[in-house]
Formats: sequence, C-alpha cells, structure tokens
Amino acid sequence: MASLFSCFLLLLLYCSQISRAEESSKTTILEEGTLHIDGNSSIAKIDEDFICATLDWWPCNKCDYGTCSWGNASLLNLDLSNKVLLNAIRAFSPLKIRLGGTLQDKLIYQTAHYEQPCTPFLLNNTEMFGFSQGCLPLSRWDELNEFFKKTGAKLTFGLNALNGRTICPDGSALGDWDSSNAASFIRYTVSRGYTIHGWELGNELNGNGIGATISADQYSCDVMALQKLVQDIYKGKDVKPLILAPGGIFDAVWFSKFIDKASNSLQVVTHHIYSVGAGNDSKLVQKILDPSHLDEESKIFRNLQGILRNYGTSAVAWVGESGGVFNSGRHRVSNSFVSSFWYLDQLGMSATFDTKTYCRQTLVGGNYGLLNTRTFHPNPDYYGALLWHRLMGRNVLSTHFQGTKKLRAYAHCSKSSDGITLLLINMHGGATVNVSLSAGRNKAPALLQVMNDQNPRHEIEREEYHLTAKNGELQSQTLLLNGKELNVDDFGRIPRLEPIRVNPSDPIAIAPFSIVFLHIPTIQVSACSVFTRE
Repeated sequence: MASLFSCFLLLLLYCSQISRAEESSKTTILEEGTLHIDGNSSIAKIDEDFICATLDWWPCNKCDYGTCSWGNASLLNLDLSNKVLLNAIRAFSPLKIRLGGTLQDKLIYQTAHYEQPCTPFLLNNTEMFGFSQGCLPLSRWDELNEFFKKTGAKLTFGLNALNGRTICPDGSALGDWDSSNAASFIRYTVSRGYTIHGWELGNELNGNGIGATISADQYSCDVMALQKLVQDIYKGKDVKPLILAPGGIFDAVWFSKFIDKASNSLQVVTHHIYSVGAGNDSKLVQKILDPSHLDEESKIFRNLQGILRNYGTSAVAWVGESGGVFNSGRHRVSNSFVSSFWYLDQLGMSATFDTKTYCRQTLVGGNYGLLNTRTFHPNPDYYGALLWHRLMGRNVLSTHFQGTKKLRAYAHCSKSSDGITLLLINMHGGATVNVSLSAGRNKAPALLQVMNDQNPRHEIEREEYHLTAKNGELQSQTLLLNGKELNVDDFGRIPRLEPIRVNPSDPIAIAPFSIVFLHIPTIQVSACSVFTRE
C-alpha cells in the first residue's frame, strides 16, 4: 500500500512539473521590433584594443561582508605559471591590462634608493584602507614583465599618488606629490627595456575619495610633474607612454577643474564606474535586468564627453575600472551569466560616447573577475569580452530600436569585414524578439543587404553567436555558445568561439534572456567603407 501511495505521489509530482513546463511555454511570447541603423557616418571611434582588464594588489585577507574572495590574485603572488591565465590573456592579442587599485596608493617600490625592508601588505584595521604599507620587490616586477611579454599584453601602471603627503583627519591629502620613489621605479623599468603603455597617477582620490581626497588644483600640478618626469626619463625614445589620471569616480565639478588645468599634460582621463550596487545589495539581479537603471550611467558618459569637448582638449576618456558591483562583487552575480547583461550593455553604451578603452575590474580577483579566482577558468563575462574584441570594430554606428524596452542594441563596423556587427541583448525572460533591420531613420523596415547576382556578397552568410546560461539559470557560471558549453580543455586552452551561419535573409531571433553578436558582412554602409574605417 505504501508503495502504491509513493508511486501516486511521484505521478502527481511529474504531472505538476509537466503542467508548469506547459504553462511556461505558453507564457513565452513573440515580439517584433525594428532596429534602425544610421550608417552614413560613425558617431564615435573606440581603440582597436578597447577591451581592458585590471589586476589588483589586494591580499587574500581582503574581505567584504564576511566573504574573502581574493585568494592569491594579488600582483604580489599571482601564479604566473598557470597555463589558463597565460592563454586567457593571449587570446586577445593584445589585452590591455591596468595594474593598480586602492592599495597602489600605499605601495612603495624596492628601488636602489629604498633602504627599508620590502614587506607585503599586512592587515591592520587602524590604517587607511585596512592595510599597512606594502612593497613591490624588483624581482617580482621582473617576473611580471617577463610574464606579460609572453602574453603580448599592453600594460598601464598605477603609481602611488599619496607618497609624501599629509593625510588630515577629514581625509584631505595636503602637500605636493613626492615623486622620488616613482621616478626611481620608472627609471629602473626603462633600463630593463620593459614596455609600459601608460603611467597613471592615483586611484579614486578625487572629489569624495575612498580614503583620502586631493584637490583638483593640486592633482593637476602633480600630473604636470609626472608628465615632465616621464618626458625626461624617456627622452630620446621613439615611443613615450601615455599619462593617465585621475582614476576616480566621476564628479562633474572636480573633473571640470582638473581637465581645465591638466589637459595639456595628460593623454587619457580615466574614471571608475560601479553602477549596479554594493556586494551586499539584495536586488542586484533586478537592477542588472532593469533598462532604466542601466540608462542612468549614460549621464556620466555624456557629461564627461561634454567636458572634454568644452575644454577642447586632445585627451580622451577611458573607463579605468568597472566591476558593476563594488566591494569585491557578489558571488553568483558578478561572476555569473547575469552579469553579462550590464557588462556588455555598458561596453556598448560607453562606446557610443567616444570612450576609447574600457577596463573591467578584474581579470582575476574578487567575485567580479573575468576569470575564476581559484582555477583561472573563464567566467561568462570573459567570453563576452573576447567576442566583443574579435567582432566589434572601431567605428560606432547610431542605432535606435523600435520595440520592447527590454531589447538593447548596439552596432559597429565589423572588425573583420566591410560589413557591420550587432550586439543585441534581450533582458526579457518571457519573450523572443524578432528583429528587422532598417536603414537610417526610415519608418518601414528595409534590409540593407546587397543581394543581387552581380555582387558575390549574396552568397555570404550571416554569423551569429548566441550566448545563454546553462539550464537557463541566470546565475549559472557556465556559458552556452549556440547551445554548447564553453570549457577550457585539459591543456588549459581557451575554446574556439564558433558561430552558426545563417542565410542573411532569415529573421533575426533573440531568445529570452540571451545575448547575441551578429556579424553581417553583406551589409554595406558608408561609415564602414574602406575610406572611413581608419
């Protein structure tokens, strides 16, 4: 009898699951929309190596909300022999990497003039940032440069901007920057033949700094001193590194004053963005999937672009650090598939405002790394970044999607052909969106493909890369590309990212909670002609 009752319960459970599945299928709807692309001219131009990632100094006992997520990801002890790490960086050829973060402003370099013991950062809650002063041994700097040379990475290095200053009780940092240790370090770097793409001064010390604040007037004077220092040390060199600053959270008043005074002494204005929220926020997923929340960051990009234009400077904007979720991220949010919705959307958004480079916090470390902190195996965002790097060209096209607000759309000239590449992000969990393409601002859909017998392009297929979560779980750390799991092999090699090839006349269908890159070589627009691409 008990056996019969058990079977009955199992049958009820099975029927209930089938019913829920059928109900779910009924609630999946089909929506139509039109993507208008203005291909007459580009609205912005990004760097060829737009994708960038950071490596930080945080030691393993850096903890947030009771979670210690950094492991051995510090630049002082990162495992440089790991094959996955090596191959993950090499896959970009090149990947820009920013070396820096909060603790860079407490880091001393073990040069010939530094006579004290070279000790690592030690946990000390009475100190600013919760750690003692740390030291970078030159032997470790040699190891790092040897490793990055193998990977082909392009490095920017964040210098200690608090050296020599007095920190007041209110957090204001007074006095000039003491550049002596930095100068000795840069000279050593040049003497060893190490290539540095750029030197950046300070980390989040502007406006309402995270631990200390430097006025815009003082910061501009310090940047001028750095620029003069670099010019002197690199005198006679064919290629000189960029000067970057301030590496801070955007503040319109502070940035305006700083750019007004320092714009002739730096090439890159860097700012940091953490737009999703704190690591202990219970509504992170909801915020990531809320288009109106994501749109808020466009104000920052627009305002910074306006300031740079108003002052007529040749300096360009970079996002120097962005992890979405601040205070080391959130496990199974900022290192899972759902993170790709804000990350790839913000890549697309920032590019439309002429941001030249976008640095993700982090390459590895914390709960927001592109790579797993323990295994170095890629998290979902890594593959999105790699696809962007390989597919999205420099010229940015203006787009407007007419349809559901849950569909985000970006278009660039293609990186590998004379066509275009689209990034389409469907944040709707219950609707597949069919997308038609339209030229310019025409109201009627009009496909732009050149489809005539005289043009051999009519036989070229569209390439599609559909990104979804394993088992449809948004917080999964396993990514599917066109339905297949992406995994590193036994030799630590990054998997091939193969598209599906589709007839260009077939509909463009974006499944619920999916992200799609589409390379369409058959679309020809004037902004992507050989005469306007570079």
